Amino acid sequence: MRVSAIGCTALLLLAVAACGGRDTGEAAGGGTGGGTAASGQCAGQQTTGITDTSIKLGGIYPLSGPASAYGDIPKGIKAYFDYVNAEQNGIGGRKVEFVVRDDGYQPPKAVEEARRLVEQEEVFALFQTLGTPSTTAVWDYTNQRKVPQIFVATGASQWGTDTSHPWTIGWQPNYVSESRVYAQYLKKEKPDAKVAVLYQNDDFGKDLLNGFKRATDGSQVQVVAEQSYEVSDPSVDPQMRNLAESKADVFLNVTTPKFGSQALAADAKNTSWNPLHIVNNVAASVTVLQPVGFENVQGVVSSTYYKDPNDPIWADDAEMKLYRQKMEQYAPGADPNVPYHAFGWAVASSFHKAMDAAACPTREGLRDSVRNLQNVQVDMLLPGVTMQTGQDDGFPIESMQLMQFKGERWELFGDVIDTRKEFGPLTN
Repeated sequence: MRVSAIGCTALLLLAVAACGGRDTGEAAGGGTGGGTAASGQCAGQQTTGITDTSIKLGGIYPLSGPASAYGDIPKGIKAYFDYVNAEQNGIGGRKVEFVVRDDGYQPPKAVEEARRLVEQEEVFALFQTLGTPSTTAVWDYTNQRKVPQIFVATGASQWGTDTSHPWTIGWQPNYVSESRVYAQYLKKEKPDAKVAVLYQNDDFGKDLLNGFKRATDGSQVQVVAEQSYEVSDPSVDPQMRNLAESKADVFLNVTTPKFGSQALAADAKNTSWNPLHIVNNVAASVTVLQPVGFENVQGVVSSTYYKDPNDPIWADDAEMKLYRQKMEQYAPGADPNVPYHAFGWAVASSFHKAMDAAACPTREGLRDSVRNLQNVQVDMLLPGVTMQTGQDDGFPIESMQLMQFKGERWELFGDVIDTRKEFGPLTN
């Protein structure tokens, strides 16, 4: 995420409601999107897609294609919104309508769906566009239109280091910070590690790989082999064979779910290569590991920042109990044990907190609220993980905890690592 725009917007991120321009020509209550007229400090700001009783959001996900495993996320989001609509009178008295579109993990399709959501559906905001390529393809459009593109489902560092796209912001820990967590772990536990890396050949994969290299610079941890893949590739088996030849003692698996599962399976089959396997968070769901066979993924390491519904330590947790109850009630066909559902619940709850904190029920108000989050607690996040942003910090979540796969689930180990404190803030 690249934080705040220049001029009026950048100077006023912390003065939440002071900026009143409506450069798109949509006055409060104006346009065909409707909305009630704001008064005082909110006058003149955009209210397309929001009224006193409703708010319309649009999400773009790969419901089909090579990253379709992420299609579970909007199920968790919708369950949360259905719950607050039915039992809490919505968010601030506004019932939430969540419109989901499928881009098949194809950037041109993401642009097409973003235009449809903004111009035809007239949504208040894009809440979640999934994937670095799709979000990158869309963010020029949303920022030109001054439409919030909130809590995008990608950890690319550009969402927090860019200064020219103030309407776009991420949510999850960025990939550079995630890579720092793995680098710190290896420098302590395997200080002479030789690392082989498989990575997706786009900004997502390169962000994590380059962050890892920078974080290990000056240490004895070395990247000795690299192989990339394209999302259109049918398999990563050739790349895995090449990496195995390196005889590296650590394998860093920087993939999305389909290819993460393939890489895990290839690693399990190659009995002559037995590296410590680290899989990045976005491919660490049990739904990725299960097809490989849990017996074949024992000891795999990853990191996380939200509660895993499969972990019995949360059995008596109030938020986990609520999540399970409401998933059963409002998404009866969805398995609450799927972590991507819990991810969706957590990010929807985060949106709720951000909207409640907005000084104005406008697009400008939401834009400014998400950039002025002050240690906001979201109950589905791990204890010690909060949302924090500010004028010089556009990354809402920057804390993670390591986990290792044992038996049929992930087990947390070590302490929550606040990467802001451990490594300093990311800058452009």
